[in-house]
Amino acid sequence: MQIWVDADACPAVVKDILYRVAERTQLQLTLVANQLLRVPPSRYIRSVQVPSGADVADQEIVRLLTAGDLVVTGDIPLASDVLKKGGFALNPRGEFYTNDNIAQMLTMRAFMDELRGSGVDTGGPAAFSQSDRQSFANSLDRHLNKVIAQSKKAG
Repeated sequence: MQIWVDADACPAVVKDILYRVAERTQLQLTLVANQLLRVPPSRYIRSVQVPSGADVADQEIVRLLTAGDLVVTGDIPLASDVLKKGGFALNPRGEFYTNDNIAQMLTMRAFMDELRGSGVDTGGPAAFSQSDRQSFANSLDRHLNKVIAQSKKAG
């Protein structure tokens, strides 16, 4: 299993959590972004810079991931593609996208886009908080513990 990060919009505090997790678990962590990213020197952490353009980073993540990989993203269409490919998708606030909730999230996203397109000020997401950070860390930890336990049973 690898961890992929849609890194352009990922909060720095989430990246810091992921860096520590990659070292502790010795899992490969790859950050994909349109811009050059500085990452800590580690054999488990790397960054991939893709050309600028809409969804270029998303397409690269989907192309490279394999079933069972984890993708950290706030991008709902990317999360949908990850689920279709058999991966897991976790947003930076600690919520997993699932086959049970993704259709509703895509519908709500389209509705909000339509409202914004017609001039309605829909506001933005709430500021990233300490509780979001804790929720992300807890969700990530639970997921990795489950995956590691399963791999020990299979191995």
